[in-house]
Order: sequence, then structure tokens, then C-alpha cells
Amino acid sequence: MKLPQHKTDKSACRWREPVQRGFTLIELITVMAIILVLATIASVHYRNAVVRSREAVLKTDLKVMNNAIQDYTRDKEAAPQSLDDLVSGQYLGAIPSDPITGAKDWVTVNCDTLLDPDQTITGICSVHSASDAVSPFENTPYSTW
Repeated sequence: MKLPQHKTDKSACRWREPVQRGFTLIELITVMAIILVLATIASVHYRNAVVRSREAVLKTDLKVMNNAIQDYTRDKEAAPQSLDDLVSGQYLGAIPSDPITGAKDWVTVNCDTLLDPDQTITGICSVHSASDAVSPFENTPYSTW
């Protein structure tokens, strides 16, 4: 004897909620907005760090070159006529590029003071950046450093 088979209605067995597969559009937009805000904040901090590092290099280069000018003047009892004199006299290995302008376009300041009564030629007293830009952190032109 054959037992009767019960036919079950599949729609009647759906007592569970369907499993969600994937993300909704709102969730995706929210995540993208958060990532965009974080990327914007990071890029601003990165730009500020680059400017600060260029300013630090500028200050260091100016200090080294001005010290080399003073050493040259003391040793030779005459100020250098150009920055190339510092390289040829081995007070500098090479003339550095201005980190703000990216070129070797330093502005030299000639002095009128003579160290010795026999000295007849004046020369360079100091060096400055050729950039007209203003430091966003110190609010002073780079050319005054």
C-alpha cells in the first residue's frame, strides 16, 4: 500500500525574512561621503606639511649660505663677489636651489663696509630668497628671511 503524499505549499513555508545581499544606495552614499571628508582633511594636512618642509629647507639653506659668506669674508679679508666664489673657495659644495622658486635665483645683498683700510672692493654681505610669496605660517615674505 502506498502512503499518500502531502503536497506542501512552498509559499506557506516562508516564515523567515529574505536574506539581504549587498548594500543599499543610502549606505553606499554615506560611506563615500565619509571617505571624501577624510581624504579632504588628509590632503590639506599633506599640503601644509609640504609647505612647512620647504620653509625649513629655505631657512637652513639661507643660514648655511650666510655663514659661508661670513667665513669667506673673515678668511679672505674681502667679501665674495658672487655666490660662485663660495663654491670655488670650497665654502659651499654647490649653490642650492631655492626650495620656494625651484631655481638658483638667490638675491644677494652687497655691503659697503670694508674690513681693512687696504681693502678697496666690497662684496656680498647676505643672501635672500627671490620669491615674492608670503609664508602662510609666519605671514612674512620669503624674500625678507
